[in-house]
Amino acid sequence: MAATGEPLGEAFEAIVLAAGTGSRFGGGKLLAPWGEGRLIDAALAAALAAPVRTVRGVVGDRAAEVADAAQAVAEARGMGARLRVVEAADYAEGMGASLRAGVRDLPNDAEGLIVFLADMPRIPHVLAAELARAVRKGALAAAPVCEGRRGHPVAFSAALLGDLAEVCGDAGAREVLKALGDRLALVPIDDPGVHFDVDRPEDL
Repeated sequence: MAATGEPLGEAFEAIVLAAGTGSRFGGGKLLAPWGEGRLIDAALAAALAAPVRTVRGVVGDRAAEVADAAQAVAEARGMGARLRVVEAADYAEGMGASLRAGVRDLPNDAEGLIVFLADMPRIPHVLAAELARAVRKGALAAAPVCEGRRGHPVAFSAALLGDLAEVCGDAGAREVLKALGDRLALVPIDDPGVHFDVDRPEDL
């Protein structure tokens, strides 16, 4: 297994979707306290630990505050240069708008992408390398599976970036993944963190 953050020899990128309003939470979800920091900190740390060239944090609601929080996390890890903040002006449309904004900002030579959700703070840091490895071996996409359920994050090959750049609504990449059938690699992992997300204050 590649060490955390070890380059895989390909131009993989990461996106952290952090633009939502968190309406079920009551707003300001990603800035809520989590551990010794804020909720966004943990998801961003997992992305920064991934074997990728750069991490794009896609912001929307409370964009300046979320962007500042993301930059603080990257700087604290000595990785400020690896973080690029992208604003999704139409973030109110849903997750699709955030994903579009992030994908359209990728460099033309991106050979793969790992998408993280900013409200999922328990993603194991070793997972991204396994997902990227499955894509490098020929899968169009790869996702973790725990106790029979697919989780996050998800890795995509360059062949799917055009489709991801056109997704709409709040389903994100769901329809793209649904169409893949057995071309979606499922990576077994015994860690419920791939399912855990924060929707409401009681989830904290």
